[in-house]
Parts: sequence; structure tokens; C-alpha cells
Amino acid sequence: MNRKMMALALVVFIGAAFNAAAQQITRVAVVDLQKIYLTYYKDSQSVRAIEEDRLRNQQEIQRLSEEIRSLEAQRQALERSGDYEAARQLATQMIEKIQFLNDFTRIKQHELDERMRTLSETNTFVRTLYQTIQGVAEAEGYSLVLSSRNSDLVVLWFSSMVDITDKVIQELMEQ
Repeated sequence: MNRKMMALALVVFIGAAFNAAAQQITRVAVVDLQKIYLTYYKDSQSVRAIEEDRLRNQQEIQRLSEEIRSLEAQRQALERSGDYEAARQLATQMIEKIQFLNDFTRIKQHELDERMRTLSETNTFVRTLYQTIQGVAEAEGYSLVLSSRNSDLVVLWFSSMVDITDKVIQELMEQ
């Protein structure tokens, strides 16, 4: 009898542990903002302009990074050939370019953040979009919503079951 009580208590304890673990699962959703912007093309013009600027900034950052990598390769080649003075000059150039790249990245990111903040405070479409995303996510039980196309955020895998883009569009149409 004592063994049965211990076994039953163990089963209840394990069941409670699994139940507690199941309640702590975070549900994540993704939204394709580009699809929403295309669906609401006229309303999203200011957001798309910011996204285009962000893309141009990324391209410039990539170009500057390639220049720095090229200078590093040249510097290493000069050191291997024994031309240490030219290698030192290239190293100085690299330091200047790296500093410029860091400043450029910081300034451009600040500009984009500020534009997006201002837009989210003044643009009715943006406010409505984010309120709708929040409403759909809360109604569906999601605790985190990610942009599925944001190049700054790498999503390695997601199920189409968590994509709430169409539901957000539907909610926006009903408003």
C-alpha cells in the first residue's frame, strides 16, 4: 500500500512539473511587415521611405566594410613582402576608415531610430499597425512577435502557423 501511495505521489509530482513547464512556454509569432506595407501602399509610404534609407545605409556599411577588408589584405601582403612603412601607412588608413564606419553606423542608426520614433508618434497608420499587431498577438496568446524579414534579426526557422500577417491585415481592414 505504501508503495502505491509513493508511486501515485510520484506520478502526481511529475504531472505537476510537466504542467508547470508547459505553462512557461513562450509563444512566438512573426509578421511580414513588407507584405502589410504593400497591402497598405499609400498609408505606408513614410515607413517604406525609412526602410529604403535603412537599406541604403546597410549597403554603404557593406561597401565600407569591404574597403577595410581590402586594406587589411593589402597591409598583410606588404608586411609579407617586407615593406613595413607602407604597411604602417595602410594600418593608419584602416584605423581612420574603421572610425568613420563606426561613426557612420552610429549616426545613421540614430537618425533612423529618431525618424521611426517620430513616425510612430505622428503617423496614424503606424500607430494603428502596432496596436493591431499587439491586439492580434494578445488574442492569439503570443508573447513575442518578430518581423520575419528584418535583416538585423536572423530567424533560422519558423512555422507558418505562427505567421499572423494575414490576421493583422484582416483586422486593419475591419477598422
